[in-house]
Amino acid sequence: MRMSRTEETTGVAQSPAEEVRRAVSGFVSDFKGFQAEIETKLQQTEERVNMLDRKTITAARPPLGGAVDAGAPHQKAFNAYLRNGDDDGLRGLELEGKALSTAVNSDGGYLVDPQTSDIVKSVLHNTASIRAIAQVVTVEATSYDVLVDHSDVGAGWATESASVGETDTPQIDRITVQLHELSALPKASQRLLDDAAFDIEGWLAGRIADKFARAEAGAFINGDGVDKPRGFLTHASVDNDVWAWGNLGYVPSTVAGDVTGDAIVDLVYALGAQYRANGTFVMNSKVAGTVRKLKDMDGRFLWSDGLAAGEPARLMGYPVLIAEDMPDAADGSLSIAFGDFAAGYTIAERPDLRILRDPFSAKPHVLFYATKRVGGDVSDFAAIKLLKFGTS
Repeated sequence: MRMSRTEETTGVAQSPAEEVRRAVSGFVSDFKGFQAEIETKLQQTEERVNMLDRKTITAARPPLGGAVDAGAPHQKAFNAYLRNGDDDGLRGLELEGKALSTAVNSDGGYLVDPQTSDIVKSVLHNTASIRAIAQVVTVEATSYDVLVDHSDVGAGWATESASVGETDTPQIDRITVQLHELSALPKASQRLLDDAAFDIEGWLAGRIADKFARAEAGAFINGDGVDKPRGFLTHASVDNDVWAWGNLGYVPSTVAGDVTGDAIVDLVYALGAQYRANGTFVMNSKVAGTVRKLKDMDGRFLWSDGLAAGEPARLMGYPVLIAEDMPDAADGSLSIAFGDFAAGYTIAERPDLRILRDPFSAKPHVLFYATKRVGGDVSDFAAIKLLKFGTS
């Protein structure tokens, strides 16, 4: 008779019931060990998931449920300042470096948050203003110098044996664009500001952008240069046949107070070929209404509308900018300009936009004094030509 394993180990015969009890006890012990091992692995997995969650929050990565608003700290601090004058959140807060300076002005004027600043800039660039076609530069100084070479370098044919004579040296002009302070002063009642549902940032950005756009548009055309940019129409103008640097050349329309198709053609070709490729017409709506009726010798309209939405209308193939600050048609008026304004007119501005909250001067309303520095002037007198509505 063969002995059981227990009997071989202990040398003592075991009953069947005892063998079953021992087998069950061993199974339960093994199962508990397996259960403990599973619980340890689950705990390690949970710790690993928690660690990944903490890293995700630290890196400000967007969770699956929605995006984290990175601009919220700036917006909350700026909103608190606009609504109740609480500037604690703004002091020491580093604004986005690529859009604004991080310095807080000691006179109590605070820089706006990047979102509001971008809204204002977007409106200014998209408005019907010379800004849309001129050269715009950002500076940190009080002025911007433009160096212009308006003469040719002398040249001549040379032979192998003949000596080369001295040629003319180009003349360099320095044109200084002074920056001036542009301001807006919208106001709102304190009760309106206390309303949490009121989008104060959007309202303020819209009011500032509208005011700045209208003020800039007028100054870039008719500004006298005194505490404001100098407009290109305020420079002296002479007949293009006797044009000299420092003046803008004009072409007469040959009709008193009116314009002809031939005058438009003369204006286009009065501009040098190097500027003509980037030429743009500038006029107001009333003059545009007259010009778009002009036809060529074959009865075709000189004016054509844009082929796609958002494209400007074209006159003789060149884009037209409607600027309402251009003068109406009258005898002797300079009502149409044509030129490469990216070369001919320079706008210089500082990147910072400041807002000062004033709750005292207009009670129960709160005034918001917004300022920025901007300047503009003609930088190349050969790049812009004018059409004079007159016989000479």
